[in-house]
Amino acid sequence: MAASVLGSAWPQLPFGIPGLCRCRLPRGPWARARRLPGPAGSGRSVGAASGPGASGTDRYCMELLRKRDYEGYLCSLLLPSESRSSAFALRAFNVELAQIKDSISEKTIGLMRMQFWKKTLDDIYSDNPPHQPVAIELWKAVKRHNLTKRWLMKIIDEREKNLDDKAYRNIQELENYAENTQSSLLYLTLEILGVKDLHADHAASHIGKAQGIVTCLRATPYHGSRRRVFLPMDICMLHGVSQEDFLRKNQDKNVRDVIYDIASQAHLHLKHARSFHKTVPVKAFPAFLHTVALEDYLKKIQQVDFDIFHPSLQQKNTLLPLSLYIQSWRRRY
Repeated sequence: MAASVLGSAWPQLPFGIPGLCRCRLPRGPWARARRLPGPAGSGRSVGAASGPGASGTDRYCMELLRKRDYEGYLCSLLLPSESRSSAFALRAFNVELAQIKDSISEKTIGLMRMQFWKKTLDDIYSDNPPHQPVAIELWKAVKRHNLTKRWLMKIIDEREKNLDDKAYRNIQELENYAENTQSSLLYLTLEILGVKDLHADHAASHIGKAQGIVTCLRATPYHGSRRRVFLPMDICMLHGVSQEDFLRKNQDKNVRDVIYDIASQAHLHLKHARSFHKTVPVKAFPAFLHTVALEDYLKKIQQVDFDIFHPSLQQKNTLLPLSLYIQSWRRRY
């Protein structure tokens, strides 16, 4: 994962801002690439849940998403109308699981909450969801689109394993986590859109891995404020960087090299996903709109010379809704 191997992953930016990329790295081919200018069987039916109160559960999922996963909220809004509520339910389910780790004081409590969702999934597929807003909406989505239980269970299992506050041993471990969480979400979104296609699945796998890596990078300042570092240890060791360097917000060249290598891997996954562009059904493209936000972050981190703690990386992109709409209108990902 040396930077010399990954340097070619980054293309020239279409619109650079002079002065933003004054790198402090050694000169060489890869350095030039880096200086870029730019009860069971109750027999309930979906219809039974669409009476009084159903819109309340739908709104609950939307609000949860808007507050906790704004990018997922925006992307879900751009899905076909018949798929939207199911996508909200799916991503709200993911948010419920994701926020368990940060809301517990000890692992045992987290394991109990994960067990609740495992039991909830069993009840949903037994047509007997509990009276919990996300569970009710997820049940409706499962009934409408015959969603694969295995993908939903993978998300729970992987997040359960991740309750331990341990750094990823290597980049492959981070990618496996992303595959079982973010990619699984995309496989389910494709099912919601009625897409069954091998090329779309391959693209979803790479996009999910890219999203998992970018999420890890974006969360680094937050985790650092809580005295935690989850970045892959193999890359840190490669550049002689310790966890303490990130806790002290060290901005030395070696620290930036670590971020560069990790970000390059995310960029390569996006590149691989787009290599399937001509063979992926157009119907699948709305599932992949997250690439807009991923690319936006990767461009920003280039422009600040891979300074993971730069204030600009923590600012919300106010133009993201417009960028997403344009990408949706162009039918690209």
